[in-house]
Amino acid sequence: MGEIKIGRMVLSSCQTNCYFLYREEEKEAVVVDPADMGQHIYSELLKRGFHVAGILLTHGHFDHIWGLNSLRDAVNAEAEADGREPVKAYAYEKERALLKDVHLNVSKQAGRACSTYADVYVKDGQEITLAGMTCRVIATPGHTEGSCCYYFEEAGMLLAGDTLFQESVGRTDLPTGSMGTLVRSIREKLFVLPDDTKVYPGHGDSTTIGHEKKYNPFTGGDME
Repeated sequence: MGEIKIGRMVLSSCQTNCYFLYREEEKEAVVVDPADMGQHIYSELLKRGFHVAGILLTHGHFDHIWGLNSLRDAVNAEAEADGREPVKAYAYEKERALLKDVHLNVSKQAGRACSTYADVYVKDGQEITLAGMTCRVIATPGHTEGSCCYYFEEAGMLLAGDTLFQESVGRTDLPTGSMGTLVRSIREKLFVLPDDTKVYPGHGDSTTIGHEKKYNPFTGGDME
């Protein structure tokens, strides 16, 4: 079985990272945070020869979910035509209300109201296997109450959403956010991962757990 690889599309006015994970020899990909233009995401993956096997949501802010409904519709129209099972979107169980509410997820204020849902609401520590790739859900409240990260241990990858950035952290001034909770989540849930874990954030460039332990000013820095 080949190694897990990761691709990225930068979408929406917020320059949000939409990731897709796959194995080189397989024809299935897992999408993380369909930031915008779901039909475009679907078409781009199709050009690369991929079927979407599942959709993971790190949290429910507008700039991470605007493309969800149209992507899911496109993927499931294809699945139905091919006689395959519908593709599901996953989110942490405490993000249900924010995904649905256009005020909590700030989509109304952003000019494009978006109410949506996950097909499966998962628990902290739960494992999800899609397209032969397994990740563990790590609940990281703070950016929102229901923010989470997905840890692909086999590949040493953490899909961090807006919890942890390169030498920064997600904002906490929007509904259900809390800076104190966010910092605790990072220090207690993420900084226990191996230092060489590659962190793929919701915005900006990738980093590592080791780098952030040493240089991230929001989490205390220099934890070696």
